[in-house]
Order: sequence, then C-alpha cells, then structure tokens
Amino acid sequence: MIGLVLAAGAGRRLRPYTDTLPKALVPVDGDKTVLDLTLGNFAEVELRDVAVVIGYRGEAVVERRAALEKKYGVKLHLIDNDKAEVWNNAYSLWCARDVLTEGVILANGDTVHPVSVEKTLLAERGRGRKVLLALDTVKNLADEEMKVVADPGKGVRRITKLMDPAEATGEYIGVTLIEADAAADLADALKTTFERDPDLYYEDGYQELVNRGFRIDVAPIGDVPWVEIDNHDDLGRGREIACRY
Repeated sequence: MIGLVLAAGAGRRLRPYTDTLPKALVPVDGDKTVLDLTLGNFAEVELRDVAVVIGYRGEAVVERRAALEKKYGVKLHLIDNDKAEVWNNAYSLWCARDVLTEGVILANGDTVHPVSVEKTLLAERGRGRKVLLALDTVKNLADEEMKVVADPGKGVRRITKLMDPAEATGEYIGVTLIEADAAADLADALKTTFERDPDLYYEDGYQELVNRGFRIDVAPIGDVPWVEIDNHDDLGRGREIACRY
C-alpha cells in the first residue's frame, strides 16, 4: 500500500497565494504546507512510497521534490494531470489509476488532518472492505460539505454536496483507503463519470460505483480537528489546527 495525494488544483479562492503555487503548497504552519503535513502523516504510518498528482503550477512540486523526499523519508512519484485547470478531480484521480493497483490511502491536497485519520483507516482495514471513507460524524453540516448517507448493513448509499444536511450520516473529509482489488472498478467508474461531465468530482465516481452495486464503507474519525481549505477563512482555520500537531 502507498500514499496518494491529489495536488493538481489551482485553488483560485486562495489568491494571491495560488498565483504562483498549487493549493497543496500554501503554507499552513510556518513554512509547512498541506502536502508537508500529509507526507508526514504517511511516513508515520510507514507509507514510504507516495504518488502525487500534479497539474496547476506543478513545477513548484517538482522543485521541492528532493527536499520533501529527504525531509520525510519518502519516495515521490509525480503524475501529471494535463487537464487540471479545465476539468474537475474525477479525472485527476483517474490519472492515478495505475497506482491504485498497489492499494492506496488517498488524501486530498487541501485537507489538513492529523495522522489519527490514517491510523483509523488502517485499523478498520479488512473484513472484505475494499473502499473505506474517513467520515466526520460529529460536525454540524451545511450546504457546502461533501455529505454521506451510510447504512450499517449496506455501506454508503449516497455521497454528494447536493443533499439536505439533516439526511446525512456525516461528512467525507477527503481521505480514503482503497484496496488494490478495487482499482479496476474504481477506474472504470471514474472514467464513466468524467466522460459524462468533466466538471464532476471523484466522489461522483464513488456514487457511480455504489449505483453499480459496489460496496463502499465508512470509518468514523471521532471528534478530530480537520479542515478542507477552499478559501481564506478555511486557511485561517487550517493554520489554527496545523500548529497543534
């Protein structure tokens, strides 16, 4: 199993930081970035091979590659998303379809979270579960969150932002454990998803899988501080959180 980070996004709502950097390289704790924090998490759970999907301002990741490898004791494999500025992240994850065959813990490049999330996913691994979503069941939800309805006996039934928050079991935080034997099914679902509409999210690919009868499970992360950084308010919150670990 290896780590996988989606770091191709432009993060236009974080300008001027993202005028020259991808969102994953915006500082959140001194000179540490979301990518730094995620690589540190992966190293702590012994995921020493990490694939990073790059796109917008990808040269900034290339420039830091050797320093990041040395600092965190990891080997980085960079995957280019040639449509990062025009298509959404269903295509971005599909670009990593070959590394999915190794089994991965996937982390969005804009999610500040502690290593306890990765540890929870690994602890819940097994028992025939092929895809495990890290789920926040504590947070009060609103319209913008990626909401999930999960049934204890059947797994995920719905995953979408377009849902009444009162119906949701919790929020998907942008971290997933994907077993190797789910790779082909997921890649095909992602391809169907972005061919239907290139603006769709990879979570829409998860929904496509569910619609096909594939079981996706959830792993509640408990009362854990985390944030998805989309705008400057989120960045402020991310900086408050990141300095704690």
